[in-house]
Amino acid sequence: MGTSTVTGRARSTGVLFAGVALLNTATVGLGTAATLIVAAGSGAVWSGLPSVANVLGTAAGALGAGTLLPVHGSRRVLAAGYGLSAAGALVAFGGALATSVVPLLLGILLVGLGNGGAQLSRYLAADLYPEDRRGRALSTVVWGGTIGALAGPALMAPAASAAAGFGWPSLSGPVAVAVLATAGAALAAVFLPRHVPAQRRPAARGPVRRTGVVRPLVAMVAAQLTMGAVMTMTPLQLQAHGHGLGVVGWVLSAHLFGMFALAPLSGRIADRWGPRVAINAGLGVLALATATALAAPTAHTSGLPIALFLLGYGWNLVFVGGSAQLSRDLAPETRSRVQGTVDAVVWSASALAGLGSGALFAGGGYALVAVVGGVLALLPLAFSVARDDG
Repeated sequence: MGTSTVTGRARSTGVLFAGVALLNTATVGLGTAATLIVAAGSGAVWSGLPSVANVLGTAAGALGAGTLLPVHGSRRVLAAGYGLSAAGALVAFGGALATSVVPLLLGILLVGLGNGGAQLSRYLAADLYPEDRRGRALSTVVWGGTIGALAGPALMAPAASAAAGFGWPSLSGPVAVAVLATAGAALAAVFLPRHVPAQRRPAARGPVRRTGVVRPLVAMVAAQLTMGAVMTMTPLQLQAHGHGLGVVGWVLSAHLFGMFALAPLSGRIADRWGPRVAINAGLGVLALATATALAAPTAHTSGLPIALFLLGYGWNLVFVGGSAQLSRDLAPETRSRVQGTVDAVVWSASALAGLGSGALFAGGGYALVAVVGGVLALLPLAFSVARDDG
């Protein structure tokens, strides 16, 4: 293997990693602050709207990026997407300063457009490596979210204090951090090579089996719905029991650590035992997470952090396993478009979790959210068994 190829892989993977890390840092603080702003101004039933705006923007961004990447290349597409995110963060910051919901949601939607490209970065990393290393390659970029998992929640309370010191609403502080992070991601994308070296493989020997797309798609949709519903309502559950941003940040850190920190382990599982093993294990962990949240809905120092960690890692196993299957089973000429479409479907379905979780929380509390999430996690397992028996 040539030195230039190794250097090109390392450089490209590093830039992709940085973009994911910065976008995750932005979306964590922005999403949490926006949820609390909307809940305070419009009531808990509408508190899922920021999550809906984020996932709809991410779905549109993934679909657009999947279409544009083969034509314009990763540098142009990612830099443009991250630039839109930076503009959106500025709009959201204006909404946070004025405590106005409409610009806040519009800004989050624009941030989501760039986040869609960030999500597809994992596939760009996978394409740099041979097939037997793609799970680990894409999981390395997913692992970049660990920085957001740590930095996003940790910066919320200090950013809120700094905003108050300027005479701004305290919740505008985390939104200001999102402005800086998205601008950093746009700058990082400029350093991608003009032509990212890709590991080409021979054309597919026949049509891709439909199950090669349907199974990971169904599992990823269910995992996103489960995680989105429970995660979105956890800050409100904590706030309802008298906890401030410090506790919210600690619990979300446990969740986000589970989402990203163990991604390399998930990649190794997918490479060694196959993507399907990783997917099914993740669905089981998600079900366990919702059961833990149901059993300890107010234990902010034990039960809830454990439940949210499991929720994050269950999602990670499904996400990495499903992505690994899609990176292997699709022909090169259709891969980016199908991957972008799958991500768009996953994030569009997740919008239902953001909107529906608010209604579930208002109608039946956190327990109802956890029960519905557990059922959703178990459905793909039944789907898989039914297809195998058939």
